[in-house]
Parts: sequence; C-alpha cells; structure tokens
Amino acid sequence: MSQTETELERTSLRERMVGGVRAEDAGATTDLSGWVHRRRDLGGLVFVDLRDRSGIVQVSFGPDWTDPVSLELAHDLGHEDVIRVEGTVELRPEAARNPELITGDVEIRAARLEKLSDAVTPAIPVYRAPDDELPSEELRLQHRVLDLRRAELQQNLILRHRLVLAARNYLDALGFIEVETPMLTKATPEGARDYVVPSRVHKGEFYALPQSPQLYKQALMVAGFDRYFQIARCFRDEDLRADRQPEFTQIDLEASFVAPEDIFTWMEGLITALASVADIDAPVPFPRLSWVDSMERFGSDRPDLRYSLEIEDWTEATRDTDFGVIRTQVEAGGRVRGLRLDGGGRLSRKDIESIEATAKAAGAPGLLWAKRSDEGTSGTLGKFLTPEQADAIGLGVGDLVLVAAGKDRITSPALAASRAAAAVAMELPHQREHSWLWVTDFPVFDEEDGRLTPSHHPFVMPHSDDVPLLESDPARVRGTAYDMVYNGTEFGSGSIRIHEPDLQRRVLRVVGLSDAEIDEKFGFLLGALAAGAPPHGGIALGLDRIVQRFTGSGSLRDVIAFPKTTAARALYEGAPAKVGERELEALGLEVIESRGQE
Repeated sequence: MSQTETELERTSLRERMVGGVRAEDAGATTDLSGWVHRRRDLGGLVFVDLRDRSGIVQVSFGPDWTDPVSLELAHDLGHEDVIRVEGTVELRPEAARNPELITGDVEIRAARLEKLSDAVTPAIPVYRAPDDELPSEELRLQHRVLDLRRAELQQNLILRHRLVLAARNYLDALGFIEVETPMLTKATPEGARDYVVPSRVHKGEFYALPQSPQLYKQALMVAGFDRYFQIARCFRDEDLRADRQPEFTQIDLEASFVAPEDIFTWMEGLITALASVADIDAPVPFPRLSWVDSMERFGSDRPDLRYSLEIEDWTEATRDTDFGVIRTQVEAGGRVRGLRLDGGGRLSRKDIESIEATAKAAGAPGLLWAKRSDEGTSGTLGKFLTPEQADAIGLGVGDLVLVAAGKDRITSPALAASRAAAAVAMELPHQREHSWLWVTDFPVFDEEDGRLTPSHHPFVMPHSDDVPLLESDPARVRGTAYDMVYNGTEFGSGSIRIHEPDLQRRVLRVVGLSDAEIDEKFGFLLGALAAGAPPHGGIALGLDRIVQRFTGSGSLRDVIAFPKTTAARALYEGAPAKVGERELEALGLEVIESRGQE
C-alpha cells in the first residue's frame, strides 16, 4: 500500500484514509470516513470494521468514551452505511491484534459518529468470511458497484493505474509523444467486424469505432512526429471468451527510422518497468524464436515455455508401421508428429481420453497414443509398433507418446492443445515462473478456405528477400512481424510497416482487393505514404491482458471496471438496449426483426 493511498491530503470530512492508521499514532485523535464493512453488537459495546479503498480499521463504541447519541446510532448501523467517526487511536491488547490487517495493531475509540449515507440491504455481500463463495458472476456484474467494493477488484484496478502511469513515464523519457486518435473513423478490414455508428447529419452513412489506431499512427509518422504512443481504446465486434472483450485497451506506439531491434529493446525496457510495479520477474533480453520454429517445436505461435516439452517429428520412424491411419496420412503428404512424456505411462486411460478430447476440440479427428511396459507396447498406436519402431521414437519403458498424423495445419494446433493438457495431467514442474519470448518472422499471409488473408494486418513490411514472391508464391512471404509472449499468452503484436505506396498496393492486391477497392478503403493511407514516409514500425500491448496475468485473475472482467459478459452485454447499465422510433427516424434507420430466430 503506497503512502499516497493511505495518507492522502486531509479533506473536510476526513483526516486520512483508514489504512494509514498505525501503532505509532497511538494516543492521537483522528477523523475517518468510510463504509461499514461489518458490525458486531455486544450489547454495551459495538465494534465496526470501517472500510475504504486503503484498508479496514476497527472502530469501537462504548458508554465510557462515546457520546450517548452516537452510541445509540452505532447500534443501528447497517452494512455499507457511510459514516464518519472522530476518536482516539488506541493500541489493541496483544491477544486482540489482527495480523491480517495493516491496521491490526490498533483500533479507533470513537467519541462521535455521524451517518453520511444510508445503504439499503446489499443485493450481494461485500463482507465475506474466508470460506464464503462469491455470488455468481452474472449477479455480481448486475450489481457491479457493490462488487467493485471488494478489495481484490480494487487492488486490480489500482495496479492497472500504476502500470499505465509507469508506461507513460517510461515512454515519455524515451521521447514518445502521447497523441489521441479518433474514435469515430472509417471502417477498414483489420480482421474482425467493426462496430458501426450511424450519422444523424449524413443519413445512410456510418462511422466505425476503431479496431486499433493503426492507420492514424502511421499517418503520424508521415507527419513527422517521430515517436507516438497512446493508451488506446479499441473495439472489435467478435465472439468473446474469458480473454476477450468487445472494447479493450492497448499500450500503442509507433516510431520512425527503426528496425525490429529498436522495438525489442524499448519494449523489454517497458516490460521491466511494468513488471517491477507488479513484482514480476522479467529478465532481459527475452529469448527469440522464429514463427517456423515455434510452430514446429510447440505447434503454437504463443508457446508456454515454463515447462520443457517439445513436439517431435516421427514420420520416418513410423512410415512403415502397419497402421492404415498413418500410412494414409503420410501418403497424402502429411506428417507424423507427437509428444513424448517421460514417465507418462502412469496416466490412466481416462487421463489420456481427456487429453484426446482437448485435441479434438482443437480440430484434430483424434489422437493416437502408445505406452511401453516390460510386456511390450499398448494403445491405439502402440499395438502396431515393433520394438525397433518404439526405440526409434524414444518410447522407453514407463513412457507415453501422444501422436497426431496429418497436415501441419491440423496437427499443430491439436498438439499444442495436447501439450498444455498433458502438462497439467503430468503436473510438469515449471523451470521458471515467468517465461518471456519474442516470436518473429511471421508469414505475411494466412490461407483460409482457399483465399489469402493477412496474418497480422495488411500493412506488415515483407522481408526484402521475399518481396519477389508476392505474386508468384505469397504463402512463402515472411513479414517483419513479431509477437511478445508471456507464459503462453500473447501480450503484444507489432511489425515494421510498409512505407512505400506501390508495395502497399501490391500487398492489398494479393488479399483480393481491386485497385478501385484499394483507393476507396485505403486511398488516404496511400496518399500519405506518397508524401514521403519514413521507415517506421511499432507494437501494441494488451493492457487488460497484462493486468490480468500480473494479478493472476481468472478473467479480463476482473481487471476492467465495467466489463461486458461473454454475450457482449453490459449487465450493470443494461446495454445494448433498444432505441425509440423517434431516435431511429432521426438517424434514418429502421429495425428489421430477424426471421426464424428466437
């Protein structure tokens, strides 16, 4: 607890925050205000736990030191009433001290009590005994004001504030300038659906809420600002999970005349500054892994490197196995890859089926497995393995292998999911608690359903050696893109940008846009680049995700003051909501009910 939180400047209704009272204040008079966290009425004496964001302090009321009117009022206090007390700081008897509280050595003997506000009976409890379960998340989100009184959530948001402050100070010291970019902008294809906002003035036309400040920050580089940053609000209309919200916050930056090394150095320094605030270990420099190596060894472009378990290629070792599944997949150009779990033979059939279910959820038709004992090999693959083939894949006695056969685009995500599930089932020890990584050299394009889409976004500068392949073999083009990964979670994504208008047009053509569409959607960007654009690049770090991981919270909703549900609803204020006919008419809109849906 920082001094600024516990010893704020005196105001008219309090001398300090309650968490600032200490044993060295014994004998002093004080004036405190806050919420009634808990009340214990012992007949002659009343004890109140008084709470504000800085902590809790015990306040006692008794006939020997409290005026009669205040004592009578103390008997009637309810949970979450807002009160002001004046009294003397007293040391608690040794046996009555509470080591769980920062104020646990003292209590306030209240001479006077003033009730500042009545509270109705709380819909959800703020005070909880240690073993009490939280109410359902839906109920807590409906009554978010009460939920936000919980110390855990307040500390999450206080840490969030400190991280933002540390980021601003760090970037300012490097010469970055904070610039706000528009919230009402033009829809551009950046990989997710846009939230659109109708214009009343220009009926039939729409703004879009920004998925990111990408094009504006590039324009700022062309404008000569050299180094930009922003604590940027972004919006994406996509399906939600625990680690996604429709509106989110990025630590967004861009700089001119830079190469990836500059971004890496600056971001490692920024993470060091943020991690020191949260007491997280972040040794620099971070390891680096190319996208190709990351997918080959871990099946993922955001691998969790806290534990040692890598995917191996057993295509040659198993090619002649008398097993139709493997033979068919290899003949079709697929590979046989898998994970070897030393000592994994102890896992039960139920454990293996659970891992297989994870692989299927990741898109695989199934997962093969083999165990080896003194009697031989067993399992869906094991019964087809000869002793020589078992030796070739390193399957020792007491071990388990998990195997997927097929094209990499199917087997890689399945094996990545199996790796994570197996690590849990095996209780693999962490080699380190905080694993940082740069994944580099992403492909510029992904292939989905026979068409090319940008791997990150269509503004990534291709590697100079690969530019000639843009039209002839675009799937092989590597980009100067990079992701920062922490414990298997992507913290940020960035790249060096295309600063040549002709090259930018070529990339946009590859993803299927005609010249007319390019001019309509990106004409303002191409015009800016044609005005003389410096080489530039940047990155955006997900602030919500950083706070979530640094606090160990189970959901992004625990680190955002007023979040949305996984159905993109704001339960506290009741949004989204219907709009009246008059408002729709002013916007030139009409709501058409969907047919065939409930």
